[in-house]
Amino acid sequence: MPGHALRPRQLLSPRINVASERMSWLSRLFGGRSESELKPQRLDYLNEALALERSGDFDAAITSYRLALRAKPDDTRVLQNLAIALTRVNRFEEAIKAYRQALNLKPALSGPHYGLAFLHMRRGEREAAIEHLEAFLAAPPSSGEPERWIEHARETLASLKSREGSELRAEDLPPPAPER
Repeated sequence: MPGHALRPRQLLSPRINVASERMSWLSRLFGGRSESELKPQRLDYLNEALALERSGDFDAAITSYRLALRAKPDDTRVLQNLAIALTRVNRFEEAIKAYRQALNLKPALSGPHYGLAFLHMRRGEREAAIEHLEAFLAAPPSSGEPERWIEHARETLASLKSREGSELRAEDLPPPAPER
């Protein structure tokens, strides 16, 4: 046919229905979708980060948590997990920021109070640690295995209050909380 050039897909597959291909293009132009169009897969950065953390690759986990936050910046679960990972690699200031951001979004969360209490203890900030432990115990988590976390918080709070007025030293820090 003079003046009619074959398109590359027609050369590869002569059975393609040109009319339906045009219709598909027109349909997409007006907001429809082509059946042959690839559907992008959303990566699950949160589960990827949790798996990386379990394998001990905390830096990669932190990267995945940050990617998850790009997709959903107000996800308090991601913020809390990011703070935990940051704490494990001794990036305490960043962990504090992540916990505070989670609390700004949902003030009733208990997990960030627990984490902040121990970060404040590391910094020697007894009153701030007591404040966060009391906030945690006022509304402790109800899911998971909260008993061990609640008991750990109670013991730590009692220890902090019994040494009121004395300097908070590294040896005053309680043993780490049970693994999650």
